[in-house]
Amino acid sequence: MDPLTHALASYSLQRAAFPRLSRTAILAVVLAGILADADLFSSYFGPSAYLTFNRTYLHSLLAALAFGLFATLPFFFCKTKSPERQISRAAIFFAALAAALFHLALDVCQTSGVELLWPFSPRRFALDWLAPLDLWILGILLAGILLPLLSGLVTEEIGARRKGPRGRVGAICALVALVLYLTVRLVLHGDAIAALESRTYRGELPHKVAAFAESSSPFRWHGIVETERALLDVEVPVGPGADFDPSFAATTYKPEPSPGLDAVGNSAVARRFLAVACFPKATVEQTPAGFHVILRAFPYTRESGSGLRVQALIDTDRSGKILSEELAWVPASRDFWWR
Repeated sequence: MDPLTHALASYSLQRAAFPRLSRTAILAVVLAGILADADLFSSYFGPSAYLTFNRTYLHSLLAALAFGLFATLPFFFCKTKSPERQISRAAIFFAALAAALFHLALDVCQTSGVELLWPFSPRRFALDWLAPLDLWILGILLAGILLPLLSGLVTEEIGARRKGPRGRVGAICALVALVLYLTVRLVLHGDAIAALESRTYRGELPHKVAAFAESSSPFRWHGIVETERALLDVEVPVGPGADFDPSFAATTYKPEPSPGLDAVGNSAVARRFLAVACFPKATVEQTPAGFHVILRAFPYTRESGSGLRVQALIDTDRSGKILSEELAWVPASRDFWWR
């Protein structure tokens, strides 16, 4: 999820559950809710660093606890002059911890996955319910923040007395709407998976399927199917009246066996890449010296704006001995990111 959505989500959570925090404490809570995305800066140190740090160490439960402590620490040294305005450090800590955990929960609902249990387990948790930038969630959170502000201006204009902290009801409504939206996404994702698994593709049964969310509509999903010989990329409509036709799938066939492809199993770079890629696809090119193998996460045709993407490049001789190997950016994604 993008940092703006995480900031709005943290702010909404604070207004709903911890409405009486000071402005300084609110800033600390929002900071705790977006700190995990600091791993995006690893992209400036190259694709290897990005693959190592993105959605790993800072997106763990241990890191969330550290962010809560980090946000609370300054308040041990700050004292207000009025005892009545003294802020409970425990309230700040729990608010900051809740914001950091809320960040992880939203990211788990996406496709890239997060290493929640680092350093105890490298397993990535991903539910595939949400797109990298979900316009519906952004709209829900903005409405929950802005509409109460407009309502408050009207209330002050007519001189009505306000009950309770301003914006709390709007924030609660936004969080409830967010939970309902995620529930709808959960149900529709299951429908998309069921549709993908119930079809045949070019006469073959699916071995593995996945459905990725589209930002524009919860009723449209991006389906990936792996069969014995191919990988297929297809749009999956769901909901009332939806008609899924697998014949429109774009098919990419797997490469034929070769010494270059066999060498991938001996490549440390390839193993690092394959540990992250859900649907790896190899392209093998014959060169004067041997073979040039490119490993990318399928599908290639997904929008470049969805984020930075890494590929593994491996060169071998004719017998399959590795001559060179490296991680590199997929050019289209890097060009969009640095534009």
